Amino acid sequence: MKKNLVPIQEIVGKLQIPDRYVEQLGAYGAKLKLELLQDPLLPRKGKMILVTATTPTVSGEGKTVTAIGLVQGLERIGKKAVITSREPSLGPVFGMKGGAAGAGRSTLEPSEKINLHFHGDFHAITSAHNLLSALIDAHLFHGNQLDLDPDKIMWPRALDMNDRALRHVTLSVGVGAGRQGSNRVSEFLITAASEIMAILSLARDRDELRHRLESIVIGIGRNGIPIRAAELKSIGAMMALLDEAFLPNLVQTTEGTPALVHCGPFANIAHGTSSVVSQEMGLRLADYVVNEVGFASDLGFEKYMDLVSPSSGLQPSAAVLVTTVQSLKNQGQGQLQRGLENLKKHITNLRDFGVPTIVAINKFVKDTTEELQLIQEYCTLQGATSALSEAFSLGGEGAVVLAAEVVRAIDSHPQCSLQTAYSADDTAEEKILKIVRKVYGGQDVEYSELAAQKLAQFSRWGFGRLPVCIAKTQYSLSDDPKILGAPTGWTLHISDVKLSAGAGFLVAISGNIVLMPGLPKEPRALNIDLDALGEITGIS
Repeated sequence: MKKNLVPIQEIVGKLQIPDRYVEQLGAYGAKLKLELLQDPLLPRKGKMILVTATTPTVSGEGKTVTAIGLVQGLERIGKKAVITSREPSLGPVFGMKGGAAGAGRSTLEPSEKINLHFHGDFHAITSAHNLLSALIDAHLFHGNQLDLDPDKIMWPRALDMNDRALRHVTLSVGVGAGRQGSNRVSEFLITAASEIMAILSLARDRDELRHRLESIVIGIGRNGIPIRAAELKSIGAMMALLDEAFLPNLVQTTEGTPALVHCGPFANIAHGTSSVVSQEMGLRLADYVVNEVGFASDLGFEKYMDLVSPSSGLQPSAAVLVTTVQSLKNQGQGQLQRGLENLKKHITNLRDFGVPTIVAINKFVKDTTEELQLIQEYCTLQGATSALSEAFSLGGEGAVVLAAEVVRAIDSHPQCSLQTAYSADDTAEEKILKIVRKVYGGQDVEYSELAAQKLAQFSRWGFGRLPVCIAKTQYSLSDDPKILGAPTGWTLHISDVKLSAGAGFLVAISGNIVLMPGLPKEPRALNIDLDALGEITGIS
């Protein structure tokens, strides 16, 4: 398909970025240098708009399409706007969902490049993660001066691919008798769930990046004390690998609207938003920053408000809640009216966090006028503003009404009283319980013996009051993907807890969620090809 992309210098010109902060990579991409954030002539001036959604179906609800359409719509009504979006992981690209750069007339471009290797950021993150893994095993092999307990190594390996065979592995580290670390059990996780990904996403500058890398807990010594990555003297090499990857990527949308695409933590197993540095840059370069957060309000949105915002100081001025007829029908077990309870819960969540909210009803071809009107009328009953979005078929034109409603909401609420689900002083257990009750609609939390032991251990080490990142299914407000709608009175089951000391949070794993997804029976990879002209097909 022929694409009318504009040279990246035109995108640079739209944002009025001084050339000294731009490192061009090809005709349609660039890296933006961190020094931009130190320029006193570029103060923070923009307004942040978070884009989240109701509980999705397996195929997704077009949240990214709506976010791209919105930023294009803002530009069409005369606003200086930029979208900050996550980089796609190869796992979903070749797995079930396909590409994650939007679709139709609301796409991030060049989409094939963005969906695949892009500028090498994911490769750098994977390499830095596995370098630390290799250094740990080399340390064990060569005498183990830090006296690490080989059975209590906490640092896994990473791969940016869905591969269930790597969830549990046995490593043969030693050769011959007396070598430490032989045949120890370990695991792989997908790169999007790597602590390195979280660190790169949350760090505000190189000094903070270094400090967070140094703080990674790699395992436990035989004396019961945690051992950090800094003690392996690994940080310099990791910083070198991550240097280019730490710079946000500037690209464009289908309509030539500026886009910053950087980092890619999932929202079901990680914190689910683009990098803090890309968002900071957007707020200095544009009047409106559209920032897509992963999955629904119980996942990416909650984690932004409770974890990312307090850590970074970034605060949204409005939120767009994307919903569809198909998602609400799915939550209502085929009945749209019944599924509206799911919409109500997500509206309530956003309202409870204090963020002005606009519901974007993403229109699909098969939707009827009656179904769309029913959703709009229900939003009105809930006191929520709504707008139809046709960003897929019409691009920015199909999101002009939505864009106008968002601007109106921001202008009407110049000072938002933003809330969090928990207090920073709460224990991890208190934080998890408050999220369950306030955001998920559940009643209680049950911990496995392993999870309870780990929480107690992390508390003894001084990590008991860190923010929490709950890894759970995206297909239900509960931890069971088969429980639909807006269930109440249920219990969240925590099977494990992992420490991300460098990222600055605890990961509580609930239900049957896994950190290394597997491929479906018929993965998207089977439909991807390269034609005779060198064009990649089948990704979107």
